[in-house]
Formats: sequence, structure tokens, C-alpha cells
Amino acid sequence: MKKLILLTFCVFGFALTSQAQSIADNALGLRLGDNDGFGTEISYQRGLSDNNRLEFDLGWRSRNNTDAFRLTGLYQWVWNIEGGFNWYAGAGAGIGSVDNDDDSDFFALVAGDVGIEYDFDFPLLISLDFRPEIGFNDYNDDLGFDIALGVRYQF
Repeated sequence: MKKLILLTFCVFGFALTSQAQSIADNALGLRLGDNDGFGTEISYQRGLSDNNRLEFDLGWRSRNNTDAFRLTGLYQWVWNIEGGFNWYAGAGAGIGSVDNDDDSDFFALVAGDVGIEYDFDFPLLISLDFRPEIGFNDYNDDLGFDIALGVRYQF
């Protein structure tokens, strides 16, 4: 009977620890999507704990006589689905600058983020996320939806 109770506690303890994931301390890569012309972003993630991280994305564009850049920062919560699959949600804000033939302007935005990622056994992280954004100026003054594929090296 004692062996059965001990075995039950061991199995229960293993089940609890197998659900825990560990996100990388740092991840650097590209986020490839499209919203208001921002198709490529350099993306950096900084792990804060086992299930929280910060993400910073620097995007730029040059199209139709318009040059623009933006920096977005997000706080994310990460939950393990199974194995290397995680899903995450977050919120944040950003700033940017736009320069066209007639005018130049700064803008601000708020953003949400929801996505799924796969953490390989080697230091590669692939993600697909959906980021609704609301901008605050003439250039970016409405609700935009950004869907992007992220590829990051973890270290």
C-alpha cells in the first residue's frame, strides 16, 4: 500500500512538472507580416520569468513616396499547450515616425497580441501571431490587424 501511495505521488508530481515550460532568456529574429505597410520587423524577446516576457519590434517601410518606422513594445504571458507548443497573449504600445513628400509626423499606437509558437529542441522559435493595433494620428488613425510569422534564434 505504501508503494502504491508513493507511486501515485511520483506520477502526480511528474504530471505537474511536465506542464511547466521554460522560455528562453533572449530571442532575436524577424517578424514577417503586413499592416499599414510594415512588412518586416526586427524582433527581440527578453524572458522575465518562466511564463512572462517582453517583446520589442522595430519595423520600417519605404513605399509610395513614404518612409516610416515604428518601435513596438509588448508584455506577454506564455502558456504551454504540449511539448514545444506554447500560446501567448500580451498588450503593449508603440511609437513611430512617418515622412512623405508633403509632411512628416510622429504617431503612437496601442496593440494587443495573441499567438502560437513552437520551440524546437535546438535554439529556434517559430511563431504565428495576430496583433490588433489602434493608431493615434492621420497616418495611422484606425484599427489595423497585423498577422505575422516570426522566426527567432534563442540564446
